Amino acid sequence: MFNQQTFKDHSREKHIFNNRILLAGAIIILLLIVLVVRLYYLQIDQHQHFTTLSQNNRLGIKPIPPTRGLIFDRKGTLLADNLPTYTLEIIPEQVENLDQTLKNLSQLIQIRDKDIKNFHRLLKEKRHFEGVPLRFRLNDDEVAKISVNRHNLPGVEIQARLMRSYPLGESTAHVLGYVGRINKKELQKIDNANYKGTNHIGKLGIERTYEKYLHGKVGYQEVETNVRGRTLRVIKQIPPSPGKNLYLTIDIALQQTAMQAFGNEKGALVAIDPNTGQVLSLVSMPTFDPNLFVNGINYDNYNHLNNSPDRPLFNRALLGRYPPGSTVKPFYALAGLELGEITTEETVYCPGWFSISGYSHKYRDWKKWGHGHTSLAKSIIESCDVYYYRLAQRLGIDRMHKFMTGFGFGLLTNIDLIGERRSLMPSREWKRKTMQQSWYPGETLIAGIGQGYMLVTPIQLASSTATLANKGVRLQSHILYATQTQDNENLILLKQKALQKTPVHLEYWRKVIKAMEDVVHSARGTARRIGKDIQYHIAGKTGTAQVFGIGQEAEYKEKETPKHLRDHALFIAFAPADNPHIAVAVIVENGGHGGSIAAPIAGKVIKQYLKDNSINE
Repeated sequence: MFNQQTFKDHSREKHIFNNRILLAGAIIILLLIVLVVRLYYLQIDQHQHFTTLSQNNRLGIKPIPPTRGLIFDRKGTLLADNLPTYTLEIIPEQVENLDQTLKNLSQLIQIRDKDIKNFHRLLKEKRHFEGVPLRFRLNDDEVAKISVNRHNLPGVEIQARLMRSYPLGESTAHVLGYVGRINKKELQKIDNANYKGTNHIGKLGIERTYEKYLHGKVGYQEVETNVRGRTLRVIKQIPPSPGKNLYLTIDIALQQTAMQAFGNEKGALVAIDPNTGQVLSLVSMPTFDPNLFVNGINYDNYNHLNNSPDRPLFNRALLGRYPPGSTVKPFYALAGLELGEITTEETVYCPGWFSISGYSHKYRDWKKWGHGHTSLAKSIIESCDVYYYRLAQRLGIDRMHKFMTGFGFGLLTNIDLIGERRSLMPSREWKRKTMQQSWYPGETLIAGIGQGYMLVTPIQLASSTATLANKGVRLQSHILYATQTQDNENLILLKQKALQKTPVHLEYWRKVIKAMEDVVHSARGTARRIGKDIQYHIAGKTGTAQVFGIGQEAEYKEKETPKHLRDHALFIAFAPADNPHIAVAVIVENGGHGGSIAAPIAGKVIKQYLKDNSINE
């Protein structure tokens, strides 16, 4: 056995050791280079980006919704207010388990299924960092319960907000309309940036027409928050610009008088100042409480309003279309005089019916035994139909159409309320285009007493009456009187706008208006009951519009006719007759005779307005 002796190669070991040191040094240097490059990338090249991310971890932008403008009547009575209220909101991105959070909240306060349904709908429309309202109008007890449990409810906030309120309720519903929650369709149309933090928008009426004035401009807060998203301090604030206050032409006392005068009847009344075009009163009966819609009307209330046979949600003043009946006779009388088809002295014999030569059909007068020999004045005072059958035959439908459009018949008034429906003044061309049919002579006769195809809306009839009172000068009807910034007492008045003028000889105006005065103030006038015990003269004209046709040999018996099939009652008037300050149109659905029900309503409105404004003849 041999002993094996190991010899060390020091030179080779030293070489290996040095190589290892060099490799380790190279790796260290390489790692240092990578670290430096990374530090450069993070600290210098991406400095702005990561600074922004860092700031966003502790800073947030919160919108400050503007205060909605107030609405007043012409005398400064408050019609639309903003009341302080508490709103329960949830910020989705700060909530780990939304269903559990909703369950926890339901154990503290009452949350209806409808509230949760609306919440989920809004959740889809808003961004996750925005507060989504769950409940509105929390009471003090509910606020206290949620505040005590805030530590267990991350992402839940109570916001103090101003909520729209209509202190006069039903009196202003069809004029002001109402605000409601912004829906998905509206969200696509509005300026999203300017509506941050705002949950409501004008839906109908003045609230919708002048939304851009009433809403204002959103403000912002830059706030520092903790990890739970709770605000620690405000760093920077841009205050919102509040919406403008609106002053309307409406006289709310007159509005309420008109509503009381209707009682339980259905219909509409519009009163206008013929000198300015200002709408003094706009009433549609029955009406509703707009406060029900502000935060979402419940099913039972909406179902009751929507399915009511009286249709309280239907704005009859703008949307209702009715045959004008005999209220058009003064206008046709002016047309006949101006176009040379009649004179003030000429008389027509009225046996109670009229027929076209060569035809057996009889067009009946409302007075079965007729009016006898009838002049122009008598035809207006006693409302003789036969006189206007003959006049219509002489004028022809196309000349009637041309003259009546000068007073606004068949046109939109373009009043500053969205949704107005067009009235209808027929012509040969209209029938040919819409029905592809010829015009028949009998249709001209029927149009001569405001029946047949002819239709008016209450606002259009009131505008035409104001034009008649203004001797042919038609002014733009409007409800906005003035605007006002909330930090300034000065009012910016709306300018008056003239649309057109219908030229008629002054003497003809005098004759027709005098006959309209006698409708109210003479012993045989159809509206004589309202002309008593007043110091001024009212010029008016009654009207009755059929709801259904009556056969040649049949007789209309009002008392035996169901209420919903009875004639509509109409009345137009202006006063004082020689210096008009108010023009009124009234339509009472299924009311019967204009002189017995529509005229007294107009009379009460006229008397109050002239008394309150100290206007005498």
